[in-house]
This record gives sequence, structure tokens and C-alpha cells, in this order.
Amino acid sequence: MNTKKLRQKILDLAIHGKLVPQDPNDEPASVLLERIKAEKERLIKEGKIKRPKKSAKASDTPHYENVPFEVPEGWVWTTVSDISKSILYGVSESAKTKGKYKLLRITDIQNNRVDWDSVPFTDFDEDKVFPYLLNDGDIVFARTGATVGKSYLINGLNHKAIYASYLIRLQTFDFILPQYVKLFFESGYYWEQIELGSVGIGQPNVNGTILGNLNIPLPPLVEQKRIVEEIKKWFALIDQIEHGKADLQTVIKQAKSKILDLAIHGKLVPQDPNDEPASELLKRINPKAEVTCDNGHYPLGWCKTQLKYIADYVNGRAFKPEEWETNGIPIVRIQNLNDEAAPYNKSSKSYEEKYLIHEGDLLFAWAASLGTYIWEKGDAWLNQHIFKVIPFVFMDKLYLYYSLESLIKDFYKESHGSGMVHITKKKFEDIECFVPPLSEQQRIVAKIEELFSILDKIKKALEA
Repeated sequence: MNTKKLRQKILDLAIHGKLVPQDPNDEPASVLLERIKAEKERLIKEGKIKRPKKSAKASDTPHYENVPFEVPEGWVWTTVSDISKSILYGVSESAKTKGKYKLLRITDIQNNRVDWDSVPFTDFDEDKVFPYLLNDGDIVFARTGATVGKSYLINGLNHKAIYASYLIRLQTFDFILPQYVKLFFESGYYWEQIELGSVGIGQPNVNGTILGNLNIPLPPLVEQKRIVEEIKKWFALIDQIEHGKADLQTVIKQAKSKILDLAIHGKLVPQDPNDEPASELLKRINPKAEVTCDNGHYPLGWCKTQLKYIADYVNGRAFKPEEWETNGIPIVRIQNLNDEAAPYNKSSKSYEEKYLIHEGDLLFAWAASLGTYIWEKGDAWLNQHIFKVIPFVFMDKLYLYYSLESLIKDFYKESHGSGMVHITKKKFEDIECFVPPLSEQQRIVAKIEELFSILDKIKKALEA
């Protein structure tokens, strides 16, 4: 389940008037606008607010033609400016460890939350501070930078606080529920308008005029309250789902790790006494192999030996930057193994055959980011810091892959280097592996892939 899309769908339904039923007894939103207009005139006469400058979009009457989408009866289309008593930029003050007021900055707003204990202080002229004091119900906007257009609803404020110059503060009239307006500011339609209205080539920004000119569908006040309450219920449920998803993904990861642990200790599939013991197979094919058999510590037919006795390996070639080309066979670097979006350097030249890898080859990254991989993208040249691991005939390639995968955490303990962690060739050769009979290796691989397939389907369903 894609919970982000689900949230957007709920917000979309809300601003289209399709989330909660309409009540014909509700006072129409057009009446709210008339009240706001009268209240605005009163405040202007009293000198408490300034008359807003007329923009090209401004109108003395609601605009009902060419609306972005139809809204229910009782709703009206209006602008953010028409429902706001103030749209004001913040102050250009320096942050301090002590001061009279908290200074809210863009960087203090993270994931729609503010940790007020970490917000710095500042000083400001008490005779000029009143217009910039934050109150519950105020909405602040990032007007520049990476989070441009992001908003935050002030709620539960227990500090005297003002806001910095890269924020815009919006105050709605009392006839408008700021929680509804904040939800609109999270909707897809709001972001469409922001993307169209945002200006700035090097760095996008939103100014007060753009913000004030945004179209907003306005329901009756009572319906605004119903919408806010309904969305609270839905979002609380989605929060639980997201928490459950995170927990479940952790469980899936742990389950895979446990499956591998059971596999390499002979507890995933039953043993077959008719299988040729691994020790006999190793000694027949590789007489030099040093093999330990102790059925008290691992299953019948299994043995323990070092990696150098069950597989060969080749280090990648040290390609130089001047050898990189844009055409030819790809050169596989560690970043290409860990990031599907990482670009490939290429080479049209020929090198020793041992540096060429093919689909299905087993790779082990031994520096920077330790890991085991099955290569699945055709012929390529292998760069340094990656081993091509070639199992001997008595070793199933995928069993060895899963064995090495289960030991990654131990590899980090054995790694060296303060700048770039790495496994030395000697450490790699001396890695100890439990080796079952070849037939059991194949049964283990089949069982691992069966179980992993189930877990992957669950994970895919979570991400859909």
C-alpha cells in the first residue's frame, strides 16, 4: 500500500467536496466571504490592517467562471488573499542562544513538526514585535530553498516566538478554520499552483503575492470542521499502517537473516543419509583441502573448511580514469552493485579474459561497501575492489552466495582501514564455511528461494 498516495487521494476528495456529505442547512460559504469582506473593511478603517494591493486576479465579487473543478452547492471558489487578514514576511534577525523570543526558521520545521526546545532565540524591538508574534492557528510557509511551498500550522505554542525572513506567515479570519486551510496546502492541487507560480531560476521561491493569488475551494464553516475531523481519523489510521509497514519490513529483514542462519547451520532442510558426505567429496576433488568434521557441532555429512579450499577468486582490474569511455562493455564498480541509478563507465578495448564477468557470476565487494552479489546484466569488465568468486565443482554457486551473505556482519568485524573498510585477501581466503553435501546444498537453495519469494511478495505488496 502506497500510503503517501492514499493521503493525497483523501486530501483530493476533501477539497473536491467528496469526503464528507453536504448538509443543506449549513450556512453557505458565500455568506462567510461577505462577513470576511465586512470584517476586513472594519479593520482597515481602524488601522489594524492595510488594504491589500489589487492584483490582476483580484475581484470584488467571487469568481465562478472557468473554475479548476466543480465544487458542491454551498461551496465557493476564492483566493488565499480573500480569506486572510495578513500575509507577512518574517524578520531578518540573527539566531542566539538566549533572547526574548524564539526565532522560528525553515530548518526548524522537519516532517511537519517543530521541536521548540531546539529553536534558537533572538532579540527584537518590543515596540515593533507585535505584527511578527506567532499565535496558534497561524500558518507559516517556506518561501525559498529545497522545501519551498512547505507549510506548518502553529499549534500548542507555549513560547513567545517570531519567525525568520525566509518564512511567510498567513493569518486567516475567524470565519475560516485554519486546519482546513492547512490541509488544502498539502493537497495536490495546491502543489500544482505552486509549481506554476514559483519563480526563480537558480533557486525556486514563492512570494506573498503568489501565495495570496492561489485559488482555494471553500466549504461552509461547519463542513470545514467535518472535513478536518474526518481527515484526522483517516490519517491516524494511515499512521498506524505506516508504523506497521516499518515494523513488518524490519521483521522481513530479520526473517531473511534467520532463514540464512538456519540454512548454514543445517536446520533449514532435513539431511539425507544417502548423500555423499561433504568431507569425502572435498578430499576426492581437492586433496589439499583442510577439512574438519565434528558432527557434534554441525549435521551429519557436513564439514567445515576455509573458503580457499572451496572456491577460487579473481580481483578486478585497476581501471584508470583515462581508460574510461562512453562506448563499449560496461565497467562494474562497487557503486554499480549498490545503486541501480549509478552510471557505468565503459571500455571498447580488450583485456585479460579473467576480468570479464558474465550473467550469473558470483561477486564479492571487498572494499568500501562489503557485500555479495549475483551479476545479472550480461558481459562486463570487473573493476578493482571486487572479487569474482568461482566455486569448485562440489559447491553450489547459490549456496556459497547465501553462505557469504549470512556472514557479511562478521566480515565487517574482520575488516581493516580507518578510511575505507576492506577485507584483505588473506582474510577472504581464511573465511570459514560450513559445507553440506552437494545435494543438500541444492535443497537448501531451493528452500531459501521459496521462503524469500514469499517474503518478497509481502514486501512488494507493502510498497505498492
